[in-house]
Order: sequence, then C-alpha cells, then structure tokens
Amino acid sequence: MSSEALTSISLTSLPRLSQGKVRDLFSLPDGRTLLFVTSDRISAYDVILKNGIPSKGFILTLLSAKWFEVLSSRVPGLKHHFLSLTPPPAPSIVTPDERRMLRGRSMTVRRLKIFPIEAIVRGYVTGSAWLEYEKSQTIHGLAQPAGLSRCQQLSRPIYTPSTKAELGQKDVNITPAQARAIVGDKYASRIEDLVLACYKAGAAYAEERGILIADTKFEVGLDEETDEIYLVDEVLTPDSSRFWSKADYQVGREQDSFDKQVLRDWLTSNGLKGILDVQLPPEVVEKTKARYIEAYERLTGRTLEETLKSLED
Repeated sequence: MSSEALTSISLTSLPRLSQGKVRDLFSLPDGRTLLFVTSDRISAYDVILKNGIPSKGFILTLLSAKWFEVLSSRVPGLKHHFLSLTPPPAPSIVTPDERRMLRGRSMTVRRLKIFPIEAIVRGYVTGSAWLEYEKSQTIHGLAQPAGLSRCQQLSRPIYTPSTKAELGQKDVNITPAQARAIVGDKYASRIEDLVLACYKAGAAYAEERGILIADTKFEVGLDEETDEIYLVDEVLTPDSSRFWSKADYQVGREQDSFDKQVLRDWLTSNGLKGILDVQLPPEVVEKTKARYIEAYERLTGRTLEETLKSLED
C-alpha cells in the first residue's frame, strides 16, 4: 500500500460517467455494468478536503464488499448491485497500470436507476438529529419521546431520509412523507423496509464485534426491467456511518468513534467547517486513517494487508 493518498483517478480506457466526493463512476463495455472506483478523497460537511486519507479507498471498497456478503446472509430476499472485486482485464479493457491501480479500490456493479434520496437510518440520537431534537423534540420532523439524552439509543431505529444534493451542494433533511413524494408511493415503503432491515442486521453484526452503528446512509436503486429494488453504492462504511466503541459508550456525551469524527472535530475547533480547500495536518490524517483501519479490522476479522494480498492470489 502506498503512503500517499490517491485523490485523482487517472483512468483513460473507460468513459467516465460521473465524479462524486469520493468515487468516480465509469461505464463498462457490456452496457449493463459499471465500474465504481473509490479514491482516497475525503469530505466533511459536504466539502471535499484538499488532501485525502491514504488507503481509504481500499477500506471503503473492501468493507462494502464484506457487508454485501454479510447482509445477503442476514436479510431475506436482499438484492444488491455488487458483482465483483476483480478489475476489468488488461489489456483488452484497461491497461496493465490501470488494472494495478484498480485492484482493491474498484467494484464491478449492476447498472441501475438510482432513487434521488439518501436513505438514512438512525438508531441513536446524535449529530443533526440531536440538534433538531433539542429544539423541537423531533427528528426529521418525526415526533420523539420527551427526555432523550445526547447519543441515547432510540426505542427502535427510524428512517430519516434526506435529499441527494449535487456535488458542491448540501443535502437537506426531509420527512419520510417528503421522501415518498420524491420516489413515489409505489417504492417509498419498499425502500424504507429495505434500509431498516439492513440497518438492523448490520447493527447486530457490528455489535458482536464491539462497534455500535449510531446511524448510516444507504442508497437504493431500481432495476426497471424487473421492478426490483437493490441496495447500491457503499454500505456501512466509516464514510457513510457513525461507528462508536461499544466498550466506551456512555449516554449523555459525545462518543469515541471509528469514523471521520476526528476530522470533523478538528475542522469545527479551528473554525474551518464548510470551508473550501482546507489542508488537513498530518496528525489528523493519521488519526483518521487509524480509526478507519481499526473499524475495518474489527468488522472483517482481517487486516487490510491480508485482504489485499488475497486479491493478488
């Protein structure tokens, strides 16, 4: 693994369809599949930071692949977009250098229509949910019991969607009813049921390994030929979730986390929240990387080096 962060994906053999905060999306020749390539870029408060986190692309890709495997065994009838970690063949589709770059940070996935919402599930009251609850005793407009404390577990996980903003814009929290108006009555309940089932299964698996999943963001796609919905994008990673240490969990305070909270805290304390072109200092980069790696190892039972070595074999 390189000690340098890969923040720009140089892949000229395939047409690039889009570039997000972290991933670049490419079309594959068969027209039915796509190549998801995960960079080491990192964002916070909807802004991409100037420098990335080394090995982050490996962690997000390989952890997502593990989660697709776990959830498939724990959520009856689950369909997902993941097909393979094997990069396209060289030199027939990509160059040998490109294939080496793609190893461990790319997924071949089904090409689907993506629903234009972020399907967030919350099991604990924290982050923007806590700020809203303090003001109105609601979360995403949903009334909650009185007397909840910061980071307290909810009596049951709740579906709290948001808009899916374009790059450079901010997602906006919305109610399930507003999400229904966006995706339509035909799919709204199916999406909600799917992501709640995935959160519950994932949270149970993670808790067995000492991690509490406070909340997470899922994305969902549609196979327009079969009218089936699929779990897509990254799944239950430190980028899309809040991971807390079960051993250190305590209601009423902020938690010890295995995600990008170290980075968020540094930005906030230095008055840099939402500012463009911020350069992270080396100590914040290393702390964030260490947290991501610890989450990966706890959840997979393998080191990142072991998994990458297995891909070589």
